[in-house]
Amino acid sequence: MTDTPPSVSVLTLARGRDAHLRNVILGLTRQSVPPCELIIGVMQDAPYDDLPDTDFPITQIHVTADELPLARARNTVGAAARGEVLVFLDVDCIPHPDLVHDYAAQTRKGDGLTMGEIMYLPAGAAAPGWTIDGFDAVAVRHSDRQGPPAEARKRCEDYRCFWSLTFAMHRDDWAASGGFDERFEGYGGEDTDFGRTLQDKGIPIWWVRGARAYHQHHAHCMPPIHHIPAILRNTEIFARKWGHRTMEHWLHGFRMMGLIENGPDGLRILREPGPEDFALCEQRADMPYAATGPVIRFLEERERRAARTAQDGDTPPEGTMAEWHARMTREQEEFLAPAAPRIAAE
Repeated sequence: MTDTPPSVSVLTLARGRDAHLRNVILGLTRQSVPPCELIIGVMQDAPYDDLPDTDFPITQIHVTADELPLARARNTVGAAARGEVLVFLDVDCIPHPDLVHDYAAQTRKGDGLTMGEIMYLPAGAAAPGWTIDGFDAVAVRHSDRQGPPAEARKRCEDYRCFWSLTFAMHRDDWAASGGFDERFEGYGGEDTDFGRTLQDKGIPIWWVRGARAYHQHHAHCMPPIHHIPAILRNTEIFARKWGHRTMEHWLHGFRMMGLIENGPDGLRILREPGPEDFALCEQRADMPYAATGPVIRFLEERERRAARTAQDGDTPPEGTMAEWHARMTREQEEFLAPAAPRIAAE
């Protein structure tokens, strides 16, 4: 006698991103084991229409606020789910046909939280008519993210590695976690706080092989200079709760860019990001993902150059931004080698 697979609710959050959402739903219609439902936390006034037809119900629940209510929206869709296993999937992540099956197989009561594989797509890869074979030909892994384990699953020992792009929990473990802290509003911090909460409660986090999702290309910045006010607010909430700040690598980058400072009354914004800052941090069409690490290395090297220039009395070198763009491209190409054919941006 074989065990009956648990029912799976897929949960996503969306504001805008209509094309991304349609691709997520198309991916769910092609699952080897279909979900019992899709629940969308709609973080905008208007509901989504013209969605693909499905054999499972789609429920839209409005969760709106001036800033992205990510923590509250996840709690809301989690509370509404009726499946035994809750699969949270970001709206920019297209599921592999076995994602629901893999999460159902790896996520049972008492297992804690499981995290599947993420692959990153270049611009144009998710155009109409996309296929999983097409994705596998061009998708790449993120250089800053853990790859899948050799075994079926591996314990994640560092709560800071939790990333809400895609994860699953049995509904009883989700209830035991207490959900996300709704004091976090806007971008940043709620993921790390949730991971820390799981650690504090003794709820394990696992990397699992499979449960793959494909991250759709969209323009954004790393470090996220377009979300500085929310990040500063949320890191202080985290510090009051846990005794230390989070997102320190982003804060370090903001400081070196002259965007913020740490004063006697805490972090404060010095200036708004300008064109040069966005040119440094934004994801270009030829980059499958943006990453904070290379930007930090560039900023630290620029500081060392400036210090040497001040000491020697020389003129600062020209073309440092162009040099960075060239090095950024080289680093990604070296990481991705042997490089697969890339899809040109539309």
